Parts: sequence; C-alpha cells; structure tokens
Amino acid sequence: MLGDFRSLLRIVSALSAVAALAACTSSGSVKQGSGPELVDNEEALVMPPPGGPAIVGVIGRTRGNGAEQTISLATSSTVQGQNYLKIAFFGGSGSQDGPSMTYRSLSEGDLRREIARAAPGVPLVRSTAFLQNAYGPFGYAFGRSRSGDACLYGWQQIRSRNGSGIGRDFGMIQIRVRLCDIQATERQLLAVMYGYTVTGGFQGEIWNPYGHPGGVDSRIGQTGQPIYPAAEAVPQTISFGYSSPVATTRPATPVRAKVREASPSVPAERIDGPRVPLPEIGAAPAAPVQSSSAVAVPGKASGGETVTVPSPDCIGATVMTAACSTKGN
Repeated sequence: MLGDFRSLLRIVSALSAVAALAACTSSGSVKQGSGPELVDNEEALVMPPPGGPAIVGVIGRTRGNGAEQTISLATSSTVQGQNYLKIAFFGGSGSQDGPSMTYRSLSEGDLRREIARAAPGVPLVRSTAFLQNAYGPFGYAFGRSRSGDACLYGWQQIRSRNGSGIGRDFGMIQIRVRLCDIQATERQLLAVMYGYTVTGGFQGEIWNPYGHPGGVDSRIGQTGQPIYPAAEAVPQTISFGYSSPVATTRPATPVRAKVREASPSVPAERIDGPRVPLPEIGAAPAAPVQSSSAVAVPGKASGGETVTVPSPDCIGATVMTAACSTKGN
C-alpha cells in the first residue's frame, strides 16, 4: 500500500513539472476579446444607398452563430439619438469564443418596444401598407417631432421561402433602420429602405437566406413573342438618396395694385367739373395770367356760358370779398 502511494506522488510530481515547463515555453502573446470592435467603413455588411446618408463609423461583433454590425449614419436632427443601419446574420458558425445570438422572430410586442426606443419623444405611427424592396417585404413607422423633424424606423427579415426538406436555406438576416432628419420628407427617408445593399453573405449553400434565383422570361428567344420597351419607368429610376436642400430666401410676392373699376351707372369717360383744353400745337404762347379773382377760360360749357375758374385766393376763404364775388367776363 505504501509503495502505491509513493508511485502516485511521483506521477503527480512529474505532471506538475511538465505543466511548469509548458508554461515557461508559451509565447505569452496578447489575445483580443470577442467584444465589439471598430470596423472599416468598406467592410460594412450593409451599405446605404448612393447619395447618402454617409457612413460615420461601423462597430461589429462576431457571435458564436453569426455576426452583427451597427453602421452609424450622418445625422442632422434635433431628436436625441444617432441614425443607423443594424444588421445581424444568423448562421451555423461564427466565433468560437463569442456568445451566440438569441433568435427571436418578429412579433408585435417586440416591434412596439423597438419603435418606442428608436426616436424618444417622437410619436411614430406604423404604416399599414404592404411594401417590399429587392430583398422582400419590409415594414416601417413614421412620425414628426415637435420641431418638425421627420423620423422613420424600418425593419426587415430576409429569409428564404424556397427551402424544402432538412439542411437547406437555414440562414437568416435581420435589418433595422433608424433615420431622423430636420429637412427630409417621408418619401426621402423611405427611399433608404429601398436603396440599401446587403454586401455580406454565408459560406455554404445550405445557409443561403435569399432563396433560389428566379427563372428567365419564357418569351426570351422564342419566335412570335415580341418584347417591347416598358411603358412605365422602371423602379431603378427612383432617387434613392436624400440630401439637405440648400436654404434659399423666398422672393417676396409682388403686390398687385388694385384697379378700381368704373361703376356701371357712371360712364368711364365722364369727368365731373369743367374741362381745360390742352394747348394746340403751334399756337402762340399764352399771355401771362394777371392776378384776379377769376380767370375766364376759353371754351363753352354744356349750357353755352363761359366757364369761370375761381382764383386760388378765393378757395377756402372765410370772408367773401368783392373781388371774389365779381365774375370775370
């Protein structure tokens, strides 16, 4: 019994020596954790549409069953928070050190909580319209802040619907979009949902989240099947990006002078009071007018009498003088 105990001690001592020797021979290199890390903008797994909004930074993290990224976008808004594109790839393998993501399908309760946290203080209303982009159906909520900022929160799940059986089309992508802008419209923000591009994918056909490509048109190459240009504009002609419009001063609206129309009961050509004829061309200059109480103007009134124009000194006089009461002949 004592010999067995001594043999066991020798074995333990030998193992300790081997462990100590291995520790001494290790390189001691620093190992980075599997937490979030900065990623180059060119390595973003989803890109905003051409024309903006611009990418400010990318934070990525590798999980045990996939990867996720938050792409921060340029923000011009008074609403609290940052514009972003979030994407998560759920697949079969990822980092061996990172924890796995918990898959949760889209539900009404989760969406309501996400919408409430997206833009604090902005009443976002969920759209009931059925919309889809190049990757399939998506939904969004839109609202405006008290200061007039337009805010949109969109969501999409990309998952193949063509898989059949076991071991096919297991991959899935979740996308979230948060946009607030002080000068954009709802259609401009919604254009980002149509214009973003998913640049990442899965290795292996069984994880394909996009499904099988559609077949070509059966009319191609067939006789008696003419193909004409599209009568309407294709969706690619829509402007996907948005930018802040240049602030310009609106020109003042010209004020139109109101023209007083002549009353129907009074002819427009009728003028009350005496008419003073214009001097004839080539006529001799008139003699200087002498100061008098009244000036006789050549011409006849409607009654045939000479028209008498009172002197300015008599107009408004409180006392009628003899000169003012005398008529000029």
